[in-house]
This record gives sequence, C-alpha cells and structure tokens, in this order.
Amino acid sequence: MLILKLLDNRELSTKYDMVVVGSGAAGLTAAATAAQAGLDVLVLEKSPLLGGTSAVSGGMLWIVANHHAKEYGIEDSKAAGRAYVEAASRGRGRTELLDSAVDQGDDMLVFLEAKLGVDFIFLDNFPDYRQDLPGAATGGRTVEPQLFNYHAELGGFADLIRTDGRYPFTMEEYEAWGAFTRFPWDELQERMEDGVAAKGHALVSMLVAACRRFGVTFAVNAAAERLRTEDGKVSGVVTADRQEITADAVMLASGGFEWDRELADSMLASRLYAVCSPPSNTGDGLKMAQRIGAAMRGTREAWWAPMSFTGGTRDGAAIGSLLRFERQGPGSIMVNRHGKRFANEAQNYNDLARSLQSWDSANNQTLNTPVHVVFDQSYLERYGILDHRAGQATPDYLYEAATLTELADKLCVPADALVTTVERFNALALIGVDGDFGRGNSEYDRYWGDANSSWPNPSLGPLQYGPYYALEVVNGAFGTSGGVGTDGTGGVVDVDGQRIEGLYAAGNVADSPYAAGYPGAGATLGPLMTMAYLAGKDIAARNALQATGSGTHSAGQGVDV
Repeated sequence: MLILKLLDNRELSTKYDMVVVGSGAAGLTAAATAAQAGLDVLVLEKSPLLGGTSAVSGGMLWIVANHHAKEYGIEDSKAAGRAYVEAASRGRGRTELLDSAVDQGDDMLVFLEAKLGVDFIFLDNFPDYRQDLPGAATGGRTVEPQLFNYHAELGGFADLIRTDGRYPFTMEEYEAWGAFTRFPWDELQERMEDGVAAKGHALVSMLVAACRRFGVTFAVNAAAERLRTEDGKVSGVVTADRQEITADAVMLASGGFEWDRELADSMLASRLYAVCSPPSNTGDGLKMAQRIGAAMRGTREAWWAPMSFTGGTRDGAAIGSLLRFERQGPGSIMVNRHGKRFANEAQNYNDLARSLQSWDSANNQTLNTPVHVVFDQSYLERYGILDHRAGQATPDYLYEAATLTELADKLCVPADALVTTVERFNALALIGVDGDFGRGNSEYDRYWGDANSSWPNPSLGPLQYGPYYALEVVNGAFGTSGGVGTDGTGGVVDVDGQRIEGLYAAGNVADSPYAAGYPGAGATLGPLMTMAYLAGKDIAARNALQATGSGTHSAGQGVDV
C-alpha cells in the first residue's frame, strides 16, 4: 500500500478543517487564505512536484481596475472591464462568476500582497488581447510575479517546486531586451544557478512559502480518488491508497482533463493535438465531483494555443511548445494546406488556434491544417527560432530548402500558391499595412513585434533570402478551461444548481468565469485565483460561524481575510 509522503516530517492526521486537492495557484491560494485565518489545511498533490500547470505558466494575472493601475494614474473601471469580458466571452459567461472575478479581483490581489507576501510587477503597457472590443485597455490590467529566490526562501522545499527549466526573466525585461538573440544569457544563467525563479515558478514558490508560514501541511505522490459524503454533505476524501481523510471542506483544484485523451475527445469542441501541462492532469477532480452529482459546465473549451512539437517533454511525456514571437515577429508568416495565409499571425494565441480548428465540410477535411510557420535565413539570423540559432545544425523539427518552391514540395503544398503568398506578403510588409488580415493594426500585434526593426510596422517584415524554413503548427492548449459547476464563491453546485455543502472548486477543474473568452495576459490565473480566494474566505467564515455556534473550535477566531 502506498503511504502519503508528507513534507516537513509531519504526521498525517485523519481530520483537517480543509483538504485541498491539487497544488497549482488556485489550490495554493485557497489553502493560504484559509490557513491565514487559522484553519488546519492539508494540500494533496498527485505528482511528485508541487505547482501543477501554474508552475510552468507565465504566472501573469489579469485584474480589472487594480490598485496598481490607479497608483500609476491609469484610468480603468470595473464597468469597462465587465463590458470587455462580456464581449470577449461572447456572452457565454455565467453572471455570478463574471461579477465575482471582475468585482473581487483586486481584493484578491491586495490580499496576496499584504497578507501572503506575494510580490508583483505592474505591466502598464501590456495590451488586452482584443483591442477591437468595447472596454479593451491598452495596458494596466496585467501583473506578473517578481523574481523570487526560492532556494533561499524555501530551503529543502525548493526542489519540490515544479519548473519548466526556462531561464528566469520577467516580461518587463523582455520588453527592454527584445528578441531572444539579444538576451544577456550569461547573467540569466547566473540567476538560475543562484536559485532565482520567475513567471509561474516564482508565483507558485511565493504561494508555497506563504502556506508554510501559516502551517499548511503538504503531501506529494498523494492522489485523491473519491469524495467522502455524510448526510448529503462532503466530509473529506479517500486517497488512491484507500486512506480516508475527513474535513469540514474539500477544495478541488486538481487541474484540467487534457491528458485523458478519451475524455478530451468526448468533451472538447475540437481535437487537441498538443498540450504543455503536467501529465497528471487527467480530470481527477472532475470525475470525483461527477460521482456525487455535481454540474458540469463549459467543458467544450480549453485555453487554446498554436503549438509545435520540438522534442520537449514533461514527466517523460512529449509536450508542445507555444509559438509566440516565432509567428508574431517581422519576417515570418503562417500558411495553410493550400500554401496560403489564412489569419493574422500576430493575434492572440487563443483566437489564432481557433482558426486551426476550422472544418472544410465540402471536402470533408480540415480547412487549414496542416499549418506551417514559414521564415527565411534573415529571420533566423535576427531572431533565431525557439532555442535554435543561425549557424547551428538544423533540428529535426524544421523543414529546410534552398528555395520556396523546394520548401513547398517538402510541405506538400502548391508551390505557385506559396510563392505568390510570400510575394504578396512582402509587398504589404514594405509599406507596413497588411491589407489582407490586418496584422500589425492593433496595439497587441505591435507589442509582440520588434520595435527595433527597420520596417515601417514592427509586426511586419519581408522574407528576403534563402534558405527557407518551415515549422509545423498544431492545435494545442495550456489546459482545459471548463468542468465542475460553481457559484460566485467557488462553491460547487449540483445539476439542479443547488449548493453541494462542503465542496468547492477553482482552477481548470472548474468552469471558467470568462467561459470561452481570453481577455488578456493572465486571464487564466487572475479569475481562477480570485475564485480560489473567495472559496478560502467562505470556508474560513463558515468555520468561524460553526466554531462560534458550538464553542468547541477556535481555529476560525480572529479571521483576517
């Protein structure tokens, strides 16, 4: 029989005020919020490492009308943010979740900073993803984690935090340095060796540090399998090795179901070919909630993104690489199975990925895929592609050819179409206006371009000379974004919309407050951490009320949330 591996050499109790299933940003936020109020909290993590998908993410939070923007002098309002989110989600978001995420987001942010010691950098000029929608802002709604020396702060816990191995730099620094070929890699190597974390790795590390300060117990290699119920109320969990743990409240924060391929195929609106999250995301929390009659909402959706397979692995499984500057920088284009451009390559990844899902009904085939990013030697010399640089041997994941015609043959696309497409794009790039798909028209497009480019538009540049290269692109996702139905406090509801007492959920295991929308950078973590914070508050408040009524429980006294 497996025995839970408890950290800090603690003994496993059979009773806690709160059990959290999963250790991503949602689970950690809920755990720290409740523990700060005095509750006895246990976090169960299925994998050997803490952090989940959050730890390998960008770590950004998208928060409407946040206090940093106000201090910076940027005018924003919850009403404008609410209108924008409503438009971005195409009217499909549930009112109570939308209201909670927008109205309480800054309260969560203030709490994390003031009470949990999580530090953020304010990004004043990071534009919202959909500049064409009402209420969009050109900056001020995104924050990112400060660099954090997790080795110094976490000691022996440091090696238990999941990381994707990226060098530690902030988005603020990326803005200053520009292309990866201009980064101070020696300095970043020193940071890594010194134990400095950035992005999601830093966010999770700071949240774990906060949890430890407030006495949260952690267990890794600890998969929860079923929920305990008594008299219609959730009363704890049963682990995979049949250990029963009772609790006044259970928080599901176990991630999405993208790694259960059969489940993903049966529920998602489109086939998912690549993911980059930990392979432990197999829908455990969703299945646990389903067994006791919880509602399922928004399960057709994912945090879609164009990805390529470049040899990366996570926990031994092949993962996709997100394509960002590789398709947004001046001098690269994307072509479909017909050798033609089909979309604005520089638009946000969520909307671009949807164009990879289009279906050609007349011919019973995908409309655009296979899709490739096409670029030339001049682009490779200026920017590189992913971690590949000019002068290195061409990796297996790239197609290479001396001419566009030869490249078309390797890609099995019409050569005349590819040549004509590049000629057309080059002409548009030289004048700085994409009359076909509007690339470079918005603040968001130009933000991800090259401000140091010599071309008129930082998002546009011609393909100049061979060799020419291509990288295949597939429909991918960071994770699924729908699941267990919840109310405005993170409480799980049943198929009739009634609250299931004792059960909460937040993160990719639950329905997203923004439904099918992706408003801006951090629109995954911002709302899900807000819902987790509200769940932690609600659990602490109910615990305090119960203690006051019975006079036998002191953990919830002096609640400070």
